[in-house]
This record gives sequence, C-alpha cells and structure tokens, in this order.
Amino acid sequence: MNKNLRYLTILMMAPLFTAGLYSHYYEADAAKSEGDNAPGRLSNDSYGSKNNNVVCGDTLCKNYPGGKDGWNQDQRKNKTTVAPTLPLTDKTDSKNEMKEKNMDYVLRLSRANIPTNIPMHKGFYNGADVYYIITDSSDKTHADVISKNQDWKVELAPLLAKAPVSALSKTYMFTNGVKGNGIHGFQGEVFTSTPAQPEIYSALTSHVHVTWNEGINPRILDSEEEILLATENGDVSLNEVPVVLNMPQIVWPGGQMVVKENKTLTDETPYGGGQVLNIDTKEMTVTFIAHRGWGPDGRTIYYIVTDATPSGPADMMGVISAPTSANLIANAAAVDLFQFKNGIKGSGPLGFQAGIATGAPGDENYSPMWRISVIGWTDSSNAQLLENIGDINAYKQAGLIDIGIARPMNSDHIVNCPFIDPFQ
Repeated sequence: MNKNLRYLTILMMAPLFTAGLYSHYYEADAAKSEGDNAPGRLSNDSYGSKNNNVVCGDTLCKNYPGGKDGWNQDQRKNKTTVAPTLPLTDKTDSKNEMKEKNMDYVLRLSRANIPTNIPMHKGFYNGADVYYIITDSSDKTHADVISKNQDWKVELAPLLAKAPVSALSKTYMFTNGVKGNGIHGFQGEVFTSTPAQPEIYSALTSHVHVTWNEGINPRILDSEEEILLATENGDVSLNEVPVVLNMPQIVWPGGQMVVKENKTLTDETPYGGGQVLNIDTKEMTVTFIAHRGWGPDGRTIYYIVTDATPSGPADMMGVISAPTSANLIANAAAVDLFQFKNGIKGSGPLGFQAGIATGAPGDENYSPMWRISVIGWTDSSNAQLLENIGDINAYKQAGLIDIGIARPMNSDHIVNCPFIDPFQ
C-alpha cells in the first residue's frame, strides 16, 4: 500500500471530511485543470478578454455588459451586491445539461505556485547547528530591524503576542558579545527545542535577551545549559522580552525539512510531497514554494507552509509536525482560513478554488497561524467563484454553502503559513 493511500485510509475517520475530499488533498494530480482558461486576479490585473467562466454575481461575466470591469463599476456605483440565489445562468436545454456545464468550470490562477528564496540564520541547540528563517514578529521594532538586517521582509503580526506559553518555545538572543549573524548582530540564537522534540517544539518563540555583564570576556554559548551556568556565575544577565517571533527551523541536529523531489513548478503542481525546493547552508538560503490565494478583501496573497498539526496533514504536505500548535485552536493568535472541498476546480490544496484568509499582511488581525475551516457547496452545480469574506458571508446566509472547522484525524488543526512577498 503506497503512502498516500495508507494515509488516506487514516484520514477517512475524520468526521468533517469525506473520502473524496482527502483524495483531492493527498492525490492532487486528480485536481489538474481541464477546459478553457479562466484567469485569476492579481492586485491590478484585468480579466481575460472574454471573461470566460468568471462569475459576476449570479451570471457569467462574459454575459454582463462591460464584462467584469463593468460589473465592478456598477457595484461601486450602486453600492449593492447581487443576491446569490441561482446557479450560473448560461442558457441550457435541460437541468442536467446545466449541472454538467457548471461542474466543468475550472479556475486556473496564474503563478499559482512559484519559488521564493528566503534568507536563513544559523543558531544552536545543545552545541549543534540549527538553520532557521524569521518570517513574522509581534513587535514592529523587531520586524523592522530584522527586515533590514536580513534584507527580506518580516511581517508584523501583533496577534502572536496573544499566544499562550504552551504554544511557544523559548529562544535566547544575544544583545552584545561575540559579533555574528544573530538577530541583534551578535552570536546566533540558542534554541531550547527542535522538531526532533515534537512534544515541546514550536516555531513560535518567546524572546529572552542575553547580555554579557561589564568586565566579562564574551565567548560563544551554544546551549541553554551553558547560558544558565553563565548566569549563575554572573557572566551574563537574562531579560525576558514580550516579543514573539515566528522562527521555523529548516535544518536541525539529525534532521531537516523535506525537499520536494520534482522541483519543476507549474500552476498545477500537486500540493503535497514537500514545500521546500532547495536548502543551501553555504549561501544561507532556503527555497520554498509560495502558494497563491486571496486575502479577506480579494487581494492576492502568497504564503509558504512550514509546520502543521496533526501529524497526518503535516506528513502529506511534507512539513514539520508541531503538536504544540493545537494550543492555538481557540486562541486569538490564530486566524481563520477557508478552503474549498468541492465546487469549481482550481489550485487550492483540496483541488478546488484557492482559499480565502480573514487577514493579510498590514491588517491588524494578520497572523501566520491558520485555523482551517472547510467550505462545501450544498449543490456543487451552483458553485461560483468566491473571492473575499463578503462573498463567503453572503453565500452562507443564502444557504448555498456550509462551513465547518477542519478536524483531520479527529484532532485540532492548525497550520503555520507565513504570508510572504515572493517578488521582493
């Protein structure tokens, strides 16, 4: 029995998912696009010349005067939205023909999967090397300083400050001493856990400053034990800082993130099998796959995937299993992300349209920690393209979609998906 089929059997026990959903989730080849191209939307891009298969309210844009742009102008002018009550309104000779036509719609987002290079840092765990990235900070000053030092943007995520201690791992950061590639320009950070200790590992780290006391000759300290001993001896002082950083580990003693075997990316590349394309410890870079989706207002967003809980989805995606993230399921540090389990086929992780997040970079409620909910069309033949939270609310109120929180393996499901700019 191959790995995908074996894991599919396990996940079929999850109450809110169907076997069909997981076959898409784990065997994404089945979701490859067919039919006419239906362009997605970048921030300022226009739709295809005929707006083929793109939906304006309850009609195809190609049938609306002026196409998608005309429809948008009318919505802004009238400040109203079209009530979602009917399936797509192409004229057909029978209900069955209508249903068959609707099920053929495919949303092909351009640049749905693209490579992105992220700078790595070198730290320590129990005397051995750890390579990691920094993607998010709960504090603006740290976000700005780290962004400048690594020449790659760290997103501000104030909600991370609300994460409970049980969802954090402790990291020591030096404010003086031996010069190095650490966050503050000195020796590398010292971690208290790695993915090899899954019961305590978290990419979200609490922030402890280590400062060499005056008159002490600084040296490299590469373990928590050495730091605590130096503290007892009066060599260094410790100061806990109310800052949470998202610092996913890429390489750790005895392990590393899965590197995807097929490194050729297309808009139809399967979601599973690894999220990393290359790890270069000499150049200090890691290449992730950036996936495209929608922000809460319909803007384009890109995200990477670094870790998840429970272990099943983590293994499928080829990311780190981080059980401590389950402590965020009812916490404000996690925000909702909606994925689709049926409807219009597309580049989303379940084989249908791309997901929609409730927060995006620059928003007060942005967080890289996602609490996944799944949207299902009550009648797939009614499926239309949803692009923002307003769309979700309208179609939910109309009774056309159902929404349920994802519980694969009957467990709390959290995914660490930092939003990034892959073009910086």
